[in-house]
Amino acid sequence: MSAPIMPSFWQTVIFWLKMGLLSFGGPAGQISLMHKELVEDKRWISESRFLHALNYCMILPGPEAQQLATYIGWLMYGRWGGIVAGGLFVLPSLLLFWLLGWLYMRFGQLPSLQAILWGIKPVVVALVLAAAFRLGKKTLKNPYLWVISGASLVAMQVGLDFALILALAAGVGVALSHWQPQLFVGGGHGTNHKNYGEAIIDDHSSIPPHAQWTKKSSFTILFVGITLWLVAIGFLVQIFGADSLLTNIGVFFSKAALLTFGGAYAVLPYVNQAAVIDYQWLTQAQMMDGLALGESTPGPLIMIVAFVGFVAGWQQAVFADPLWSGMLVASVATFFTFLPSFIFIFLGAPLVEASRNMPKLTAPLTAISVAVVGVIVNLGLFFAQHVFWPHGLTQSFDFMAISLTIASLIALIRFNVNVLYLLPVSASFGFVVKLL
Repeated sequence: MSAPIMPSFWQTVIFWLKMGLLSFGGPAGQISLMHKELVEDKRWISESRFLHALNYCMILPGPEAQQLATYIGWLMYGRWGGIVAGGLFVLPSLLLFWLLGWLYMRFGQLPSLQAILWGIKPVVVALVLAAAFRLGKKTLKNPYLWVISGASLVAMQVGLDFALILALAAGVGVALSHWQPQLFVGGGHGTNHKNYGEAIIDDHSSIPPHAQWTKKSSFTILFVGITLWLVAIGFLVQIFGADSLLTNIGVFFSKAALLTFGGAYAVLPYVNQAAVIDYQWLTQAQMMDGLALGESTPGPLIMIVAFVGFVAGWQQAVFADPLWSGMLVASVATFFTFLPSFIFIFLGAPLVEASRNMPKLTAPLTAISVAVVGVIVNLGLFFAQHVFWPHGLTQSFDFMAISLTIASLIALIRFNVNVLYLLPVSASFGFVVKLL
């Protein structure tokens, strides 16, 4: 097997653009695609270095696949490499949501589009429940962890704050680790990795100069990151006002970005509550349509924030032209959602690289993971209620939607059908059933 060749910076630009265009399938599918391309095929990074970076991204709030891309881009070509990798992982999705948002707001009430969305929504419910099943299968290893997960589901049902649930779960994990440490032994992303041959960044590669930790570098990143946020928020306040839609969008999605432990499925209840109920930026039906579109497009699922921003901007017209308003608000929502991810990577990755053998925070992270299972189940039940009883619980349920969700769950879990095949089939089914 020939030795891998270090790509040029522009070759990595093309590669990350391709990743942004092909990153379907949610975090699991995106990480699997990156693993195949970077570790198995191109051998730009070794299995253990890839998994070590993933371990760090998994403990951060925010979209782990986008953060992993940022981390590896940074490791190869410094901060510009990270900005390019993380940015191109998101940019195609933002541009696509501009187009989809316009189509939805102009033609969303057409019977043909409503029929297609009706076919997709039951699959969205199945995807959420399948995500909970897969995460639970990995993490729910003993009765104590089942109790934590069940308690988080009940806590969500009674309206306990999402961040408080995660904090309580972490505390319970720490307490359990002192009482019964054997509950948290084993597992993790970094075990039993394979050897795919020599890699450019392998297990014994020295830390490149740009990736070495210094106090000055950390201070600079923190200062620049906080300054960027303050300048951006200050600009919105100055131009549009402190209580304007754009300022509220910036502040809210900054908070949401710091609470997205467990990925998009875990934070969607928080976004749904704020966008639909608290701020009333869009209706519950529009939120469900946005999630259906988000599941059907490349990029991080959390990019549904762009749809929320587009619909809010269109309906509350910042400019005379609703299209320009939608595009601007979608862009603001995306900027404030992903800015913290870049700061977390550039700030923490040098320490992670310098401490590849440091002990993992197994107990609190495991407890957070199993709490997230309960949160995701709650989200699935919430969406199921709106899909199966579209006119309210007092009205008749949609038997065909329930059947489609069950069939999709079997396809996803039992037969591991790719969502790229499942969504077109379900959309076509909806078109045929509702219109023909």
